[in-house]
Amino acid sequence: MFRSINIFEARKEGYKTYRVPSIAVTKNDVVLVTAEARPDEGSDWDSSDVILRRSLDAGETFRNRQIVANHSDFGKGPISNFVLIPDLTTGKIIAVFCWKYSRVFRMFSENDGKTFSEPEEITSTFEQFRKDYNWRVCATGPGHGIQLQSGRMIIPVWLSDGTGNEMGEGNLGHRPSIVSSIYSDDYGLSWKRGEIICRHDDDINGERLVNPSETVAVQQNNGTILFNIRSESLIERRLIAHSPDGATNWDIQGFDDELLEPVCMASILKSNYSNEQNLKEILFVNPDNLENDLIPTGRNLRHDRKRLTVKVSNDDCISWPLQQIIEAGPSGYSDIAQLSTGEFLCVYECGIVERICDDKYIRLTKFDRDWIST
Repeated sequence: MFRSINIFEARKEGYKTYRVPSIAVTKNDVVLVTAEARPDEGSDWDSSDVILRRSLDAGETFRNRQIVANHSDFGKGPISNFVLIPDLTTGKIIAVFCWKYSRVFRMFSENDGKTFSEPEEITSTFEQFRKDYNWRVCATGPGHGIQLQSGRMIIPVWLSDGTGNEMGEGNLGHRPSIVSSIYSDDYGLSWKRGEIICRHDDDINGERLVNPSETVAVQQNNGTILFNIRSESLIERRLIAHSPDGATNWDIQGFDDELLEPVCMASILKSNYSNEQNLKEILFVNPDNLENDLIPTGRNLRHDRKRLTVKVSNDDCISWPLQQIIEAGPSGYSDIAQLSTGEFLCVYECGIVERICDDKYIRLTKFDRDWIST
């Protein structure tokens, strides 16, 4: 089975573009898809809202949009990096997000995303990083966070001192950067900081690490937490780090030769399917591409964002023998979830209106395990 539908479309409903999607499937199999709705130039610093659409029929159709985080309630500046974590024990949905890349909030839904509680600030968690790193820009995720078998919730985060890559008057740059995590042991009520995993200019097995940032997380079959990290390193591969608890004792494994890095956010998921060794498969999605056919002159991008591909590992991310292209054309940020039926849902940016990163659609593709082939 393979089916695609468009969830959000650029230049519609009062916004110039929709970017940075996330997806979650609740305990009751309600599908939640969010995106940053950007009204002005479509940049990271637009005074954006976060828009949600819900599906009650396993992603076949979606209800009308609802604004779950409105910039008018906060002030000028972006609401961004909206991270969802379903608590599959209680059914509660936890959402964590940023405002102006400098303050962080969390809220809850107890009715499958129909309504959310008022945002409560948790920036104090990020203030704890200052003793090790004097950040001026912070960001959660994006994509989904994870909940461990123990109940702990983990969200990858990145921070920058704001000195590089200026984004316009009054806006701080996102580089240079570091990567870490925040975690909660009380189902999202309170959050703590993890150890710093890696920094710009670190030496990784003889390769220089450049601007590590948007990171995705998965709990491996042996219980270890794996972080799969975006960077701008010249080796152009995804960076891998392990931790026993998602917060401490990080071990940087190095760059994964099989996972290309066009410099773009990715997504990862441990599935419900098990192989003959009783290991659950892990899926990884990103633009599997290092070409340069779409980037116009002057754009600060290294490679095209296209050829969104799902890869499958049946040995805890050691190798990726199975793969399938989800979207052959322009396609960028993504997030992936799984229904209780076993079907997968991948939401992603695709198409171009005027230029790359001016995405025409946030699209959802639904597929089953049999669709993925060698």
